[in-house]
Amino acid sequence: MNLTVNLRTLAQQNAVLRGELSPADLDLDLKDEIVQVRSPLHHDLEVELLPDALLVRGRLQVTVDCECVRCLQPFKYDLVLDPYTLHLPFTGEEAVTLDNDNADLTPFLREDMLLELPQHPLCKPDCAGVKTVAARPGRRTGAKPEAKASAWAELNKLKL
Repeated sequence: MNLTVNLRTLAQQNAVLRGELSPADLDLDLKDEIVQVRSPLHHDLEVELLPDALLVRGRLQVTVDCECVRCLQPFKYDLVLDPYTLHLPFTGEEAVTLDNDNADLTPFLREDMLLELPQHPLCKPDCAGVKTVAARPGRRTGAKPEAKASAWAELNKLKL
């Protein structure tokens, strides 16, 4: 089910839209292993008719299932767009399409939500990454690791 508003109704009063849209309604088929949207998008919006456009204001919220890019642990991320503002002109490249005086807001909500998804999600800002394996039995634990020659040291030897 798409989120639509009727322009004739908006001419009389602003529309208040509260509810949720499922990932299927938003046509979210992310081919991403790190970020998945499985919960519905909650919206609390007010739509106002301007002389040459629609003005949408309110709040969007969705819980995203993520995998930390450092430690690979799954975690939930609350994506909140508050305040959310959307200006939809009736003419031009970014014009809202009308079907029998109904404007479909769903593609615009989808696009704004996709633009806000984390590209490199971290479970916490100071995530240390994947934990290293503890020292194995029979191995010397007090020994210092061998110092390897730096690639920069080799480049410094060049006489140019």
